[in-house]
Parts: sequence; C-alpha cells; structure tokens
Amino acid sequence: MTSRGTAARRPASLASLDLNLLVFLRELLRERNVTRAAQRVGVSQPTASAALSRLRRHFNDQLLIRSRGAFTLSPLAVQLAMQVEPVCAGLERLFSTSAEFDPLASEREFKLLTVDYVLAAFGEQLSREMYRAGPNIRLYVQVVKQHLPADPLETLRVIDGMISAPKAEFRVPGIRSLELFRDRWVCLVDKNNPVSDHLRLADLERLPWVVPHHPDGGYPPSSPLGPLMARLGTRPRVAVRVDSYQATPYFVAGTDRIAIMQRRLAGLFANRADLRVLECPGDPPPIVETLWWHEQKEHDEGHKWWREAVERAARRSEAADGVGRSRHAIRAVN
Repeated sequence: MTSRGTAARRPASLASLDLNLLVFLRELLRERNVTRAAQRVGVSQPTASAALSRLRRHFNDQLLIRSRGAFTLSPLAVQLAMQVEPVCAGLERLFSTSAEFDPLASEREFKLLTVDYVLAAFGEQLSREMYRAGPNIRLYVQVVKQHLPADPLETLRVIDGMISAPKAEFRVPGIRSLELFRDRWVCLVDKNNPVSDHLRLADLERLPWVVPHHPDGGYPPSSPLGPLMARLGTRPRVAVRVDSYQATPYFVAGTDRIAIMQRRLAGLFANRADLRVLECPGDPPPIVETLWWHEQKEHDEGHKWWREAVERAARRSEAADGVGRSRHAIRAVN
C-alpha cells in the first residue's frame, strides 16, 4: 500500500462517512496501538482491526508503521493527529449543546493548552475541582513543548482554553481572558555553589545558566525576563537548554550553574538539602498567569462552568501556596 494516493481524491460527503471511525481514529492516533485504542473506545479486538483496515483503505495509507517492535505514525497520520482532535472536540460540543449544562450528568471533554509549570502550580487543584463538580467530565491537557502557537486566535477556535503569561499576540479582538494567579522569579543554585545568598547582577553574568523552554538565540525583549536581561552587561552563558520547567533543577544540582525559575515551582524543591533557592536580583517583573479563550465560547454554559472551575482551582492553589510557605520556608528567600 502506498503512503499516499497519487490520484486526486474527491471529498467524501458527510452522509457517506461512518463517524464511529472518527472516534476510533482519534484514539488510534493517540495510543499508536490497536489494542489500547480498542479498549479506549470499548470495542473488541476484531472490531478494532476491521476499523483500522477501513481507515487504511479510505486514506490509502498504512497510518501505523511497525518499527523496532513498536508502532510509529506515518507522515499522513501525523497530519491527521493534528486535525482529528479539534474535529472530535467540535462534534462533541455540537451534540452536547443544550440550553442548560448539568456538570453531574455531562461527559464533555475540555481541551487545555499550557506549560508544565502551570500544571505544577495548580494542576492538582484543577483536577480535584473538576472531579468534585463533574466526575464524568473529561480533560485533555496538551503540554507546550517549545513555543505557544503563533496564531492564538485560530488555536482558541478549536480548543477550550490556553493558560500562559500575557503576550502581545493575545491582545487582539476575539480573545477573552481571566487572570488566574501571580508568582515571582527566584534563582536556584547548588548548595555548594560559593555564590552569596544575596545575588547580584554580576553573578547572573558570570555563572552558566540552565534555561527552560527557550531557543538558542537568547532572550528576546518580549520575554517575561526581557527587562532583567536588558540590565545585564552580557548575554547569559547558557549551559543547558531543556524543554521542561520542572526538569530545570536536575541540571542545577551538583554543578556551578544557576537557573531563574518560578517561586511556586522552586518551592517544590525547597526541601532538597542539595539546592538553595535565592531571591533574584534586578527586580524582574511579576509572573501573571492568565486563562485565554475565544469569544465564541463566551456564552456557552458548559464552557462558562469550566472557566469558573479553573478560576476556583487557581484560588485554591493560592490558598494552599500560602500554607506551604508558612510550613516550609524557602531557605535564603525573604
């Protein structure tokens, strides 16, 4: 079977399509495994195998390719994986639409795009809040690996929300927002790093950095740390770049490196005897994490319920964060 048909395909009419295949296709591309996809959909193995055969015939593509004992997605399947999620989400919203929304009876899925720091800051509270108020409601969290979407307005048309710090590209007509919580920047160093507990800008210029979620081209002026970078006499000397805020401390421990990270996240590592959390010099601007959504969802009762659940979770996380700070004071901070 070829990877793509060479002849031009005529668009299939909606009436001729089996929408059950769409659900199976989504789970197949998520799991990359026929057996697990069958379990997710709730069908037998033979039924799943037959569905895969139908999908392969329809797209004239293998979709799943066996490689070294596992399955990988074909190039076409990679494209389909990006398209099938918003299609399924849209259909679920369409067929679950009603004048009222009952969270106790709903099985609606909400899709959230954010970075791993936000999940560390209040992901557990969000999970608990949604489960308490709507135990059958599902949440699909897509973690940003490198950069937020370049066109947030179009992205927010097909997902329910995005949580990030404010950026210029979010300030456009059609996008609504709600501030969730604030944080501040601190520095993380190894306990044996000879640097003083009271850091200076000169220390940031001298020490090698661990930098999460950042390209090799340095910090642009639009970066949340742009104002601080402007005060440095030289560009930071980056020793490690890693696409995870939560992985940052592991590349600081046992080295002379330094990382600038969010205080809430650094607080998770405050009990480690091999690390020190210090105040960041240079008075960097605060971190303001915000929920963004498309104005088309403004009056959707289900989406309104979800936004309120996100807001309640953020408030609970702030309260818990205050308790945590009183019980586990961060060494050398304050």
